[in-house]
Formats: sequence, structure tokens, C-alpha cells
Amino acid sequence: MLRPWTGATLLLIGVACCASGCDTISSDFSSFTESFSPPTPQQAAQWAADPNDQENARRGTILLANAPWGGALPYLRMYRLYAEDSLDPLVRAAALQALGRHGDPEDAVLVAKSVTSPFRQVRLAAAKALQRLHDPAVADTIWPRLVDGSEDADVRVELAIALGQYPTPAVFQALVAALSQRDLAVNVAAVDSLRTLTGQEFAIDENAWLTYYASSSTPFAAGRTYLYPTFVRELDIWDHLVFWQPVIFERPDVPVGMKVLGVRRTNDASREGADPLAPSVTSDGSSDEGASVTTGTKSSQ
Repeated sequence: MLRPWTGATLLLIGVACCASGCDTISSDFSSFTESFSPPTPQQAAQWAADPNDQENARRGTILLANAPWGGALPYLRMYRLYAEDSLDPLVRAAALQALGRHGDPEDAVLVAKSVTSPFRQVRLAAAKALQRLHDPAVADTIWPRLVDGSEDADVRVELAIALGQYPTPAVFQALVAALSQRDLAVNVAAVDSLRTLTGQEFAIDENAWLTYYASSSTPFAAGRTYLYPTFVRELDIWDHLVFWQPVIFERPDVPVGMKVLGVRRTNDASREGADPLAPSVTSDGSSDEGASVTTGTKSSQ
């Protein structure tokens, strides 16, 4: 029969454990507390520019992409370099995401090159970025990927959304062709873009869309303003507890380079005034209230 543990025995075991494992306990506690303090802007920039650690480069680039000051010119140069030359697909995907948030209309051509990448993560990031960069020159690069049945369905969904900003005959025909694809999400995205381009509503009826197009001399005359989609979720208990850091979701807006009147871009600060030592890095973006401007400025998702 085993004797019950005495207080002295338990005390000795505790001292031994403390003596042998205090470093480990201290390290674990340090890691636990660090999870509640985000990296500083300086650390994010150092990670992004780390030539020896691709994981650091990816993490840093994503943090910069989500920062309101991430559109500063030195960072843009780095995004473009990574988007074109990085051999790591995750780093390249992060750079494409950053260009979608902070890039110029001219960056659309660079981003569009990645829709034929052998890596799915890169193609998906490129498709999403192209929803935020407007350049009619890339439309004929996007739509062939939409009608390619070998492309992953989630990539085709994002491509169909991006095509909603280009009212051309080839784009219209490609979107109608996507209605016959087997993936419902692709069908829905194609219908949404057709509705935006034409202002009409024929659901997934291919014949109705084709009949309308053939019978109208100006099929895009009633088109609606294209707005890129943004992420929104329900607030959870943690969001309410951390009341001093309210969650502000980005609003849908027109792509950079599209000359229409709309709400002010979510990151409308000039690059010259961007502060690389800003006190926080956020992932949800922010929104300026009430301004109506001609949009050819920057954005952050």
C-alpha cells in the first residue's frame, strides 16, 4: 500500500522541479505574454527586409501591408521586388496582397503576371489584388484564367469578382461562360459581376444574358459602380472586452485608378506624410467618414 504524500515530500518535489525547470517555465511564460503584444513597426520592417529568413519576410510584409502607413515609397519598392522576383511563393503572395492595398494602377500589370503562377497561393493573392487595382490593360489577362476549368475554383471566384470592373465584350462573354461551370461559388460571383456591368438581373440563365447582349446596342449603359469586396465578421466577446481598441472594418470601395465619385479611400494619407514609426499595426483597416472624392488614391484592406 502506497503511503500518502506528505507535505515535506511535496515540497522537495516542488523545489526540484523549480531548480531543474525554471528556465523552461520562464521561457514559456515569456512566449505566452509576448502573444498579447504585437510586433512594433520597427520590428515588422526589419522582418520584411530580412534576406535570410523567408518566414520573417512573409510575416513582416503582411504586417506592413495591413498598416495604414504601409504605402510609403520604400515599402512599395520592396513589395514590387518581392512580387516579381521572390522565389518563395508565400512571400510573393504577401507582396501581391500589399500591392493590392497600397499599389498604383500601374502595378496591376505586374500583379496580373502572377495569375499564371504555378503556385495556387500566388494566383489567389493576385486575383484578390486585381480587385483593388484598375487598369483595363489587364482584363484580357484575367478572363482567360476564369474560363480555364483546370484553375482552382476559389481562384476563379476571385477572378470573376475582379472582372466586374471591366465592361468589355470579351469579359461579358467570359462571365456568361462561367455560369455553366460546376462550382456554385463561381456561378454566383459571375452573376454578381454581370449584374454590376449591365444593371440587369437574369440569374444563371446563360441564354437570357446572351439574348440581352445581342438585343442591346449599349449593354453596359445601366451598369453600376464596381466596389471591391471587404471582410466583415460578427464581433466576439474579446472585441467587446478590449474596448480601448475598437474593431473598425474596411468598407467596400472603388479600385485605385477608377475615376468615379465614391467614399473616401480607407488609407487616404499621402505617402510623403506617412509615418513609418506609427504606434500600431492593424489587420482590419480603418475608414475615413463622409468624404466624397474622385478616387485615384490609396487603400488598405
